[in-house]
Parts: sequence; C-alpha cells; structure tokens
Amino acid sequence: MTKAVHAAAANPAHVYIGIGGWTFEPWRGVFYPEKLAQAKELGYAASKLTSIEINGTYYGSQKPESFRKWAREVPDGFVFSLKGPRFATNRRVLAEAGDSIKRFYDSGVLELKDRLGPVLWQFAPTKKFDEADFGKFLELLPRKLEGRALRHVVEVRNDSFCTTDFIALLRKFETPVVFAEHGKYPAIADVVGDFVYARLQKGDDKLKTCYRPKALDAWAKRLRIWADGGEPDDLPRIDTTKPKKMPRDVFAYVIHEGKLRAPAGAMELIARVK
Repeated sequence: MTKAVHAAAANPAHVYIGIGGWTFEPWRGVFYPEKLAQAKELGYAASKLTSIEINGTYYGSQKPESFRKWAREVPDGFVFSLKGPRFATNRRVLAEAGDSIKRFYDSGVLELKDRLGPVLWQFAPTKKFDEADFGKFLELLPRKLEGRALRHVVEVRNDSFCTTDFIALLRKFETPVVFAEHGKYPAIADVVGDFVYARLQKGDDKLKTCYRPKALDAWAKRLRIWADGGEPDDLPRIDTTKPKKMPRDVFAYVIHEGKLRAPAGAMELIARVK
C-alpha cells in the first residue's frame, strides 16, 4: 500500500449533508411528525441529517446557553455550520469588520465544541470584488481560538469575483468559496483549502424528493469526488491550477426558496453518498 493510500485511510473525509435551520412551520406534518413538540424538532432533524446551517446568527447575536443547548440536542458526529453576522459583511469597507467579527466569536460560538463546523461569510449581490479590501477581511478572520482551529468559507454573489485574482487570494488564506447552485449567483467550483462547501438552491417543492433522481445521483457523485480529493469535471472553475489531491470534508446544504422538500432532498443525498 502506498503512502498516499495510508494517509487517506488515516484521515478519511466526512460528507455532511443537511438543510438551512430547523424551525419552519410547513415542515410540520411533512418532515416532522404531526404531533412532535416544537422543542424536539432539532433532535428529530439531527437524527435524519448530518448537518444544519444556522441562519439566525446572520441576523443577530445568540446567547452562549443557546449554543450549549443546540450542542446537547444533536448526536455525536453531527456538525452545525453558522452564518457569520451581516454586520461584518454588509459594509462598504470590509477592512473595518474586526469589531463585528470579534463580537460574533465572543457571543459563545465555541460552546458548540466539536459540533462547530465552518462559519459562512455571505456577501450581498451588490458587493463587488476589491482585492485589497477583501484581502483585509480575510486577514481579520481568526484561524484559531482557545486552541481550536476554525474554518471559514465565503459566499460571493457578484460576477466581479469570477477572476483568477480572487481564487489566488483565497488560496493565500486557505479559505474556500461556496459553490452555489443558483439561478442568478456565480457558480465557482474551484477547490481551496481542506474542505468544500456547497449550497444547492434549485430544489422543486413539486417533487417529493426535491430533486429528480438523476440530479440527486449526479450530486452524490460530485460530493464523493470532492471528499476523495478530486474536482467534478462538470462544474465551472475559474482557475485551471489543480489543487493538492487530499481527502476533504464536504458540507452540502439543500436550500431553496420554498424549502418544503429540502429535508427530503438532503435525506436522499445522504442515502446515495453512503
């Protein structure tokens, strides 16, 4: 057995698949059992999925006890991703976001302990690429707190980011970009760093499985390729440079406007990736 195979076996990649949030009234009786208490919805969702992207942290600060409670209610191996606060990303000068980033981490994020996954920093569609200012923002993101390594991923939604200068900047800071499957936003599948983050936003609530079987099969294949250290050959990349081949954790979230069938789509993907 080669050294490369030994390394892969010693550091297997995980594929985490889930949805955005867990509190959504239309899911009651569709995803959640009819008479399930609302207080038990997170635990139920976590028994069916392997990750959830928390959106509430984007809009306002949470309390340390909330993070502790969420961590208690999910099983071992389950991971949350969190949206970073809009106060950090929705500003003209990103280099001035330091205080907002610090307040976010001071709010108790680390109380999630080993349930803490990546933090997603989402930018408005009107935010254009400015290499110097965006670089300053990436510099502000803490890479380690209290002895714990932190993961960051950025979601950009303006076509001005479709440039090799942007990819080079991300590689400098080892910060991945979200692959967004969306009707309007740029789709950037360049692999950067040690994990991949995808947001699948073309689900159809008329389909019980959210996506058609053929599309689900295709996504399951892409997620496995990413986890094995490769790059799917059917997704758009900006830079032709090949990243280092190594196992990578993959985070994929089924998120679309209606989102009624998002949990079903996520569960279908989980079944296919196993």
